[in-house]
Amino acid sequence: MSKSKVKYVCSSCGHESLRWLGKCPSCGEWNSFSEEIVETKKKTARQAAESDIKKLSGDSGDEEKRIKTNIEEFDRVLGGGLIYGSVVLIGGDPGIGKSTLVMQAAEKADGRTLYVTGEESIRQINIRAKRLGVKSENLFLLAETDLDVIKDGILKSEADIVIIDSIQTINNPALDNAPGTVSQIRESTAELLRLAKTKEIVVILIGHVTKEGYIAGPKILEHIVDTVLQFEGEKNYSYRILRAQKNRFGSANEIGIFEMREDGLRQVKNPSEIFIGEREEEISGSVITASIEGTRPVLLEVQALVTPSHFGNPQRVATGFDYRRLSILLAVLEKRAKLRLSTANVFLNMAGGIKIDEPAIDLAVCVSIASSLTNRAARSDYVVIGEVGLGGEVRSVGRLDKRIQEAEKLGFGNIIVPKNNLKQKPKTSTINVIPAESILQAIDIVLR
Repeated sequence: MSKSKVKYVCSSCGHESLRWLGKCPSCGEWNSFSEEIVETKKKTARQAAESDIKKLSGDSGDEEKRIKTNIEEFDRVLGGGLIYGSVVLIGGDPGIGKSTLVMQAAEKADGRTLYVTGEESIRQINIRAKRLGVKSENLFLLAETDLDVIKDGILKSEADIVIIDSIQTINNPALDNAPGTVSQIRESTAELLRLAKTKEIVVILIGHVTKEGYIAGPKILEHIVDTVLQFEGEKNYSYRILRAQKNRFGSANEIGIFEMREDGLRQVKNPSEIFIGEREEEISGSVITASIEGTRPVLLEVQALVTPSHFGNPQRVATGFDYRRLSILLAVLEKRAKLRLSTANVFLNMAGGIKIDEPAIDLAVCVSIASSLTNRAARSDYVVIGEVGLGGEVRSVGRLDKRIQEAEKLGFGNIIVPKNNLKQKPKTSTINVIPAESILQAIDIVLR
């Protein structure tokens, strides 16, 4: 009996080595190498036929043929719906609602759907469907982990949409490695991709995530698929955000917002009202700002709490905001606005559990910190927008017209904007637009 050859593969990036390494030389991850059996495959030469070579017609009509899930938030993130022949990868923390989302989409989608589960039995799926109120004549179930059986089931079902829950449980019998290993995930995904392209069907893969929040498996997996979606949210909040990280057929900046209830996920069509609905108006450290998520303007509340530090190193804690960006803004406030923050604890929070990395909310962060430090409440009918430079200047932001329209729709009477953005005010808007050149000027205007 011949001895099997082994190799060591990094579970984060797919880097291969003949011996085990403590640190991956490619991605820098520690203890990420796992042992796998080397698979030897006979390669057969294939020549391109004349029918394989096509001329670029320039006709984009086929690109618009999409399958609607009829869930507006889901379709927006996808770019208008599912493209025939595409593969979509959805990742998220355990229990966040990935299976719930795809099951509700399968019920309402325009087409036959085959739900392949490798983690639950048919009986368990039926129990969950009953709890969610999912009933559909076009939804079929298959409890299987063998890739060959799954491919045969896909062809027999004549489904338009195939959901694989999850890709880590699929076993390719051509490989001797265990399910969930790098080789199994990569080869199984590649087989499903070929099936999707040749049969013009949509394949939705549900993927596990690592403790750092990244989709488990090699990074090459994200390059194979057409669309990568991240389903995220704080466990202590009922709101979930579907965010596109990669999309070959639409914008990669769109988000969809959902609320998790006992009977499943519900769309949040006006998130601004939710994120600012519980705001305390007469409290220091609270400022309203307007962010752009994809093509959608969202009003949200920035909360800051500044307290004296009785220890050597003051704390800096940011929830939903970049910690390094917060450190820069604190330095700008201390240098340009003469606010002493080096001996104070600073806690920053984006209300509602949403994560924002847009620089247009810099000015609101600075004003909220100044408000808490001086114990002066911000005016309740003001919205603050602007990027802050290292010199303390307020820099211009993009798509100001949408931000102004959202603030006006929710009843705000005043909005602080960068001076260079003043020309972008919509002509039909009646909101009072106040230009600001520096953070000091904005603080003086907004704080009581």
